[in-house]
Amino acid sequence: MPLLQANHLSYQFTNGETLFSGVSCNLTARRVGLIGRNGAGKSVLASILAKQCQPSEGYVVLNAKTQSFSQVPSKLISSDLTVVQYLQFEDVLEALKKVESGSCEVKWFDIIGDRWQLASELFALFTELGLANDLSLYCRELSGGQLSRLQLWKLFQSDAELLILDEPSNHLDSEAKEWLAKKMSQFSGHILLISHDRFFLRQMDQIWELSSLGLHQYGGNYELYIMQKSLQQGAIVRQLNTVQRDQKNLEQQTQLNREKADKRAAQGNKIRKQGGQPKILLNAMRSRATESASSRVKNEKGRSELLLQKKYLLHKRHEQLKEQKLYLQQGSTRKTSLVYALDCVLPYGSNQPISFECSPASKLHLQGSNGSGKSTLLKVLLGEQSQKHGEVRINTPLYYLDQHFSLLNSNLSLLDNLLYFCNRLQESDARTLLAGIGFRRDNVYRSASHLSGGEKMKLAMLVVSHQPDKPLLLLDEPDNHLDLNSKQILATALNCFEGAFILVSHDEEFVAQCAVTEVLAITT
Repeated sequence: MPLLQANHLSYQFTNGETLFSGVSCNLTARRVGLIGRNGAGKSVLASILAKQCQPSEGYVVLNAKTQSFSQVPSKLISSDLTVVQYLQFEDVLEALKKVESGSCEVKWFDIIGDRWQLASELFALFTELGLANDLSLYCRELSGGQLSRLQLWKLFQSDAELLILDEPSNHLDSEAKEWLAKKMSQFSGHILLISHDRFFLRQMDQIWELSSLGLHQYGGNYELYIMQKSLQQGAIVRQLNTVQRDQKNLEQQTQLNREKADKRAAQGNKIRKQGGQPKILLNAMRSRATESASSRVKNEKGRSELLLQKKYLLHKRHEQLKEQKLYLQQGSTRKTSLVYALDCVLPYGSNQPISFECSPASKLHLQGSNGSGKSTLLKVLLGEQSQKHGEVRINTPLYYLDQHFSLLNSNLSLLDNLLYFCNRLQESDARTLLAGIGFRRDNVYRSASHLSGGEKMKLAMLVVSHQPDKPLLLLDEPDNHLDLNSKQILATALNCFEGAFILVSHDEEFVAQCAVTEVLAITT
């Protein structure tokens, strides 16, 4: 019996727009990777499969204890819970304190059970998770990566038979990703992983791809998926060429048949005018010719409609495979240093002095573990925070893009956002840029509040790269919420970008594809 079975799932928004339809699947493999373009509905599908959300149509049969990890920012960010309270060990620690202070009440021993070494176990856990060895540490004091790691550890310790993990590696540094990979390999149950991280997708037994055409299942890991997709794309292109050739041949044959029919009709009219043939015979011949022409036209029309329908379906499938394009404007033309820092000590994170310089051609990768101060350094450059010591000089406008896309106005449409933030951009040019990232015709009027994380990121990248003053771009994990195809698009765009940027990212493959020229490592 499958651990999970979904039958003909559909989901519609309240405005009637369909997100996906006709989705059916059985989960039997131990490791399944769910992928798809941003906005395809992966997170919604995951919620439906976990029975946290109801489909518009269809049903799910779940035969396993299931736990989920969501990419939505955790409420722990603003909570008053300590890490110990979140892990539900507070009562045991309190009981240990009572016993250590001399209390012999039975209830304290009952609470402790066999957890006499809990304090030392927690210190070991905090070290494993990269946290400060402080049992009073609040969850809100953790970085995004540390918080994700804490939540994931709790899931792996649960009695779940199926884990549905939605983008668990988004905020994890390289060390934390290795930790997650190890935990996943050690987990005895099944895992459904929603991810755009090729490092993890290569460890899957199956790949499921969700698109507007439904859910397609591919046997094997990411590399086999890519191979199958390439073969599929080649086959679709060949089929399109065949359909177009058939359409051209049909048009030529239709024209030839029409010319022959017109010629026969002209000959018949000439014979009728000359006389010498019985009228009843001529009428019968004309009737047969008319019926033959009508049948031929009907057949030609039917054939033409079939070819058009086939071409439409192939184009629709080809659109799913076709790459989008993200056009980034050229950067600063300044000749002098853009940013200069000497012995800069950050207010948070690393206490090691930092020195670096950005030229107009710098493509700098800012490295560091979670909590080391990468985002803090960017805020120091922006003037939002002050360094403890050292010197920082800024000789260029800066434009900051955070991983929550806070620069966008959620009340405006895509087109209006682009025209508002890039006030020298013509509407026709803005439409061309939006078409490059997949928004054509009336789609440019979609509200920014209805966009997926990856769609917002692509819109935000267009905004920051088309500023009239050509600023230095500060990119704080811009790839975090992008699908695989969009990551490739962004990497290609940054690779070709002639301006300067400082990039924070934990995806080494993505960084390599961006063709960074310099690396600044922040050590703790």
